Amino acid sequence: MKRRIVLAASLVAGILAALLTRTYLSARDAEMERFRNRYLREYGEMEALCFTRDIASGSVISAQDLSTCKTVAKGNRGVVLTQDNIHDIVGRKTVGYHQKNEPLRWNDIEGGNAREGLSNDIQHHFRAMSINVAGSAAVSGMVRAGDWVDVIGTFDFPDDEGKIRRGDPVTCTVLQKVLVLAVGSETAKARAAGMGLVRESAGYSTVTLSVTPREAEMLAFAEQVKGRLILTLRSRTDVETEDELPIVDFSRIRGQIEELNKERNPSGRRKGHGGAR
Repeated sequence: MKRRIVLAASLVAGILAALLTRTYLSARDAEMERFRNRYLREYGEMEALCFTRDIASGSVISAQDLSTCKTVAKGNRGVVLTQDNIHDIVGRKTVGYHQKNEPLRWNDIEGGNAREGLSNDIQHHFRAMSINVAGSAAVSGMVRAGDWVDVIGTFDFPDDEGKIRRGDPVTCTVLQKVLVLAVGSETAKARAAGMGLVRESAGYSTVTLSVTPREAEMLAFAEQVKGRLILTLRSRTDVETEDELPIVDFSRIRGQIEELNKERNPSGRRKGHGGAR
C-alpha cells in the first residue's frame, strides 16, 4: 500500500513538473514571438542575396553561388542586393572575403552599382580620399580601381630637438592593404561598363583610396609636410599584412642589404671575393 502511494505521488509530481515545464516553455515562446514582432515592426525584414558558400576575394560570381536569405530591412534597402540584382552582378568579381549566408552589398562587388555615384561604393566607417601619385609612384600607371595597394612614404623627419634634417630622409610603410576606389576619375564601375578606356591610356595623377578617418588624417599630414607617397601593388589574393613595419634610413639599408639579398636568393649564392668560386 505504501509503495502504491509513493508511486502515485511520483506520478503526480512528474505530471505537475511536465505541466509547469510546458507552461514555462509556452510563456517563453510567447515572449520570444512578441519580441520578434516588435523587432519586425521597428526594423522590418527583407530578402537579400547571399552566397551559398564561402567566397574568396576576387572570385567571379556565378548564379550557382547565389541564394536568398533574410536580413534587417531598416538601413539596408538600396544597399543590400536582392533577387532583382542577380543579372547585374553575375560575371563580376567580389571585393573581400565573404562567408556563406552573408548578405551582399554593392560595395562587396567590384565596380559597385553602375547606376550610382562613388559614395555608394564606400564601406561604412570609411572615407574616400585622393592622393597625388604619378609615374613610378603609381606603379607606372598600372594600378586600377578595385586593386589593393600598400602606401609607402618618404619623409624628412625632425630630430630629437624638433629640427628637420633635410637631405636625411626616412622611408616607412604608412598603410597596408588599402582598396583603390578610383584612378584619376575612373572608378571600377566605369571601367566595368567600358567607359574609361580613353582615360586609362592618358594616365592619371591621383588615386582615390578607401581609408578610415584617422588614416585620412595621417595621409593628409604626410602630403602637407612635403612627404613623397608611393604605391606598391598587391595580388588580389594576398590578404596578409606585416606586424612589424620598421623605418628605413641609410644606416638600415647598409645593415640589412646583405641579409635581404640572401632571403631573396637562398640557393646558388656566390661566396665573397675572398672565398673560392
